[in-house]
Amino acid sequence: MVSGNSLGLHTARIGTNDGLKLAATVSGERGQPAVILLHGGGQTRHSWRGTVRTLGDLGYHALAFDARGHGDSDWSPKADYSYERLADDLQTIVSTMAAAPVIIGASMGGMTALHAVGRNDASFARALVLVDIAPRIDPNGLKRVSDFLNGYRDGFADVEEAADAVAAYNPHRPRPRNPHGLMKNLRLREDGRLHWHWDPGFFRERSDEKREKHAQRLLAMCSNITIPALLVRGAQSDVVTTSGIDELRERLPQLEVGTVPGAGHMIAGDRNEAFNGAILPFLERHKSA
Repeated sequence: MVSGNSLGLHTARIGTNDGLKLAATVSGERGQPAVILLHGGGQTRHSWRGTVRTLGDLGYHALAFDARGHGDSDWSPKADYSYERLADDLQTIVSTMAAAPVIIGASMGGMTALHAVGRNDASFARALVLVDIAPRIDPNGLKRVSDFLNGYRDGFADVEEAADAVAAYNPHRPRPRNPHGLMKNLRLREDGRLHWHWDPGFFRERSDEKREKHAQRLLAMCSNITIPALLVRGAQSDVVTTSGIDELRERLPQLEVGTVPGAGHMIAGDRNEAFNGAILPFLERHKSA
């Protein structure tokens, strides 16, 4: 099912191979150079809204979707949220495009993209953009993200309280005068309180040993990635480190790296226009496979 709105964006529902429905926002026309955008953990496709609209205006066929357990997408009844399963969902999305896409993944979305691209041949995607993520990241930055995502289990009394929580997590980003845009990320539950849009079963704590095994596995998968790749880092990010980038570049010698000044881990939300400026030259160079 697809519907349109006055911004030239369209919504769609796409079925997964295990019966869930994923919500997507689409711009541009099928047959134009394809771009798929994957948000980070605890975000939704709406974090890409400005980028999706810009790409459509520039002649791309752009699609951003809510990961399972997030936003308007279905929750997994079995809490099946492994990266392998997320990569399966991405593979389904890729199969709906007319041609191999550029895949842009932020944080969790970047990890998902690495899994999917790493396990397929070079025809799966024509290029890869990682947004403030690498296989090995700063444990302190990861803990700060995890604490935020796993906090507030009792929800919020109102949207102002939720906005205060976001402002505390992102002190470098000005608190919006009207926080009601946050309602895209909140759901009113039976207890009468507002809760984040994600399935609480999505965010499970991993031991240091499991995180290390995951990083090693992902780095090994990088040896199968031969397509052009770009990593965009927020200058104020506390998640991606110089050593993490250097380690990734050893496995992906074709990796280009760009930095967005004044942005933290959530680059597209912090400085959307600057983020678009960082990726558009790369996309233009790789409009065709």
